Amino acid sequence: MRVKILLILLAVSVGVVPTSGGDWPQWRGPHLNGTSQETDLPVTWTTTENIAWKLAMPAWTGATPIISGEHIFLNVADGDHIYLWTVDRNTGKPIWQRRLSDGNVKRRKQNMSSPSPVTDGEYVWVMTGTGILTQFDFDGNEGWTRDIQADYGSFGLNWGYASSPLLYEDGLYVPVLHGMRTDDPSYILRVDTATGETVWRVERPTNARRESPDAYITPALLQYNGTTEIVTTGGDVVTGHDPETGRELWRADGLNPRNNGAYRIVASPVVMDGMIYAPTRERPLLALRAGGRGDVTTSHLAWSTRNGPDVPTPVTDGTYFYIVNDRGIVFCLDAKTGETIYGPKRITPGTYSSSPVLADGKIYVTNEDGTTTVYKAGPEFKILAENVMDEYTLSSVAISDGQLFLRTDSFLYAVGQRRRH
Repeated sequence: MRVKILLILLAVSVGVVPTSGGDWPQWRGPHLNGTSQETDLPVTWTTTENIAWKLAMPAWTGATPIISGEHIFLNVADGDHIYLWTVDRNTGKPIWQRRLSDGNVKRRKQNMSSPSPVTDGEYVWVMTGTGILTQFDFDGNEGWTRDIQADYGSFGLNWGYASSPLLYEDGLYVPVLHGMRTDDPSYILRVDTATGETVWRVERPTNARRESPDAYITPALLQYNGTTEIVTTGGDVVTGHDPETGRELWRADGLNPRNNGAYRIVASPVVMDGMIYAPTRERPLLALRAGGRGDVTTSHLAWSTRNGPDVPTPVTDGTYFYIVNDRGIVFCLDAKTGETIYGPKRITPGTYSSSPVLADGKIYVTNEDGTTTVYKAGPEFKILAENVMDEYTLSSVAISDGQLFLRTDSFLYAVGQRRRH
């Protein structure tokens, strides 16, 4: 009972109650911030050892596996087409596949399967890089579909659209933050989960130039003192929006202090314990206190660091703030003050595009060569394991019922044995 109460209190403190104890229902998990309360998780594995099953994949992706009950949902690029796959989480066997869109385009690391699906435990919604947003039930029946580009104009991001929707209550929050390949304004949508209709669409003005209006982020959910806000970064600024109307409530400048024209933003904002963490293209990362209105650039700035990441989204437990940069250099900061606890420290060399996750007193992060480093959470830096798979990997780790789910360009792996709740 004490454990159940603790989990409920922690879920409420970050503003999200998971659909069930073992689900990973959105890109950053049950609490939308890359944390899980699971324990006794696997620490070591190979492609053949400590693997419950593996399922062959046709291509790489930046999308994370989404887990709900007995189902795993995957956004999959296969040749010219994009599909939603549903997989039995116990056997690793596909249950059904539905074609979402054609027109898959490859731009360096990017293809059109990058957005992760989202689920509420009854329905699943999936966005493609081509702008097709679709609802299915768990039996594979299509509820509705939208073509966002047909409705509001072509996406104008330099590397293609990659943002995952944020699911909150009966709304899907979809950012379209672009400018490199278009003169159309950036905007945010709230889409009704049941009907697929637009509840609101608000433009998000920016003075960013060249590629700097482009953002590949997923919005964060901020809840404090009975207030709920949608937090978005991109176009050199971080903004908070009213979920009911989309109205911009506050804005902080400072993500591009030198007005660099190449400051597109990939790492998503992180929210925890009344703090908003806004990465940009490494320098600076801003930490803001919640509760502001209007221009909060200076009034609510708690701290900043020049040691931010570019692509991997940071993770925090509210006490410590963990950064993994693209080169495998890690930092641990005091989450409230920004004081450096340790860093720079080196984990497995390589390029990092996936984001770290925090669970069981450990941080898991995978580089593009498929090596997942497991290191100790807390003020002491200690590498616990380096798990080599030698498969191209962009996707972040997902956690469910004592297992880790790792998606490479070749396979989806279920690591460890499932524990039933």
